[in-house]
Amino acid sequence: MNKSRSCDVLIVGLGPVGATLAGLLNDAGVDVLAIDKSTEIYPLPRAAHFDHEIMRVFQQLGVADEVLRHARPAAGYEFRSAEGEVLVDFGDMAAKLAPSGWAGGYMFNQPGLERALRAKLARSAHARVLLGAAFESMAETADGVEARISGPDGPLAIRARYLVGCDGAWSPVREAIGGRLDDLQFDEPWLVIDAIPRPGSNVPTVNLQICDPARPTTCVLMGPGRHRWEFMMLPGETPEQVLDDAFIASLLQSWNVDVEIDRKAVYRFHGLVAETWRAGRVLIAGDAAHQTPPFAGQGMCAGIRDAANLAWKLAAVLRGDAADVLLDSYQVEREPNVRAYIRVAIEMGRVVCILDPDVARARNAQMLAARHAGAPAIPPAAPPPLTGDCVLEGTPAAGAIFPQAVAAAGDDLIRLDDVLGAGAWLICAAIPAPKEPGISAIALSDPRLAPFRRQVAAWLSARGVAAVLVRPDRYVFGAGDPDRLLRSWAQALRAPAGAPA
Repeated sequence: MNKSRSCDVLIVGLGPVGATLAGLLNDAGVDVLAIDKSTEIYPLPRAAHFDHEIMRVFQQLGVADEVLRHARPAAGYEFRSAEGEVLVDFGDMAAKLAPSGWAGGYMFNQPGLERALRAKLARSAHARVLLGAAFESMAETADGVEARISGPDGPLAIRARYLVGCDGAWSPVREAIGGRLDDLQFDEPWLVIDAIPRPGSNVPTVNLQICDPARPTTCVLMGPGRHRWEFMMLPGETPEQVLDDAFIASLLQSWNVDVEIDRKAVYRFHGLVAETWRAGRVLIAGDAAHQTPPFAGQGMCAGIRDAANLAWKLAAVLRGDAADVLLDSYQVEREPNVRAYIRVAIEMGRVVCILDPDVARARNAQMLAARHAGAPAIPPAAPPPLTGDCVLEGTPAAGAIFPQAVAAAGDDLIRLDDVLGAGAWLICAAIPAPKEPGISAIALSDPRLAPFRRQVAAWLSARGVAAVLVRPDRYVFGAGDPDRLLRSWAQALRAPAGAPA
């Protein structure tokens, strides 16, 4: 093999997770090479929902406006009985801004989103893309990884300081590091139908889970002008049977809609988590690291949270601002969050997927009673705050998302992240402590905070703290005395894991 390339980070897989990671690393000045075995973006939608935290990441990448061309704020989300009774109503996620400064959730068209991310990479200074290139194998070197690639022009060796596998559920990179999967015991086959409603078609305006024991069904909005139905396959049904056009027409008949079928596919909805997300210089993210049933709409979200968590840490290590051990905090922080969302999705799925009519009636009665009592029949997703060596545990809000304040500017909105910029922030009630490398020190009196001063001051006051240190991924490192925050932050980046604070 006489062809070779080199980079700081090699990303295998250029779906939404890999493209997001490449974009974030590029913006941090990291030399990135991203490869994908396909030469084109997959032309049909797969994921359908992302939440406010993910839109904040797209904002950070500078692609939020373009993404919004392919998305719409998510309306209500209801669980209904076969008779149409509302068992659970999660409310209108578009009704007010969520903590990240955007609507609570968005329904979107994945090919359009991926094009926005690829366009970002095409105009980037530090990210290169190689399509039609398949990962074959790898070996660790003294200072990194050498990957063997089957490229469009033949075999290729790529030398990288780090390699990240964002290569999907059947990840060759995960297999290469011996990544065993923890099976969370949810495995159901479903028929997925993506459709384009014709003019005048009376499609639902909210997202629905139909808890019908005769055939559990999902119906959700997607990007503008698109709709999705998902039908649980019943025992004995085969993929060939349910993919037949006449069978699909019979399933849609009761919905009384006039649609053009855009895609039909059979999927297995399951919950899996890889045991190992890092082996030396090799890491995995997205579906390579975890897979979730779709009922909570968190599959792609989880992968993009991986990318946001990993990007700033890799950049800090590569700049020499942090020790390599910082990367050990990646799985420590992300896995509990992922498992919490998967548990919620599985719980939702088990509620929906009941096929016994008597059990379904009892479920309905229990859920209706809970709703009438004002209690949640299905607890909302409430992932735990981040823990580990890269948050200052025991201080207020440590490991939680720092809210993005939003202010009106004429007919437009301005958001805190755009004003303060990338990197870590130390926001102080008074004159900030001396600036540390990689940290923007900001006093409440800073003119940039003028539109947001009341919101940020209220956050500090409510927690009785003089300062907050916000990480580059917009999670709170810790809050309290600014000098202590700076010392602890420096130690978290550079000291061995487990060293005393």
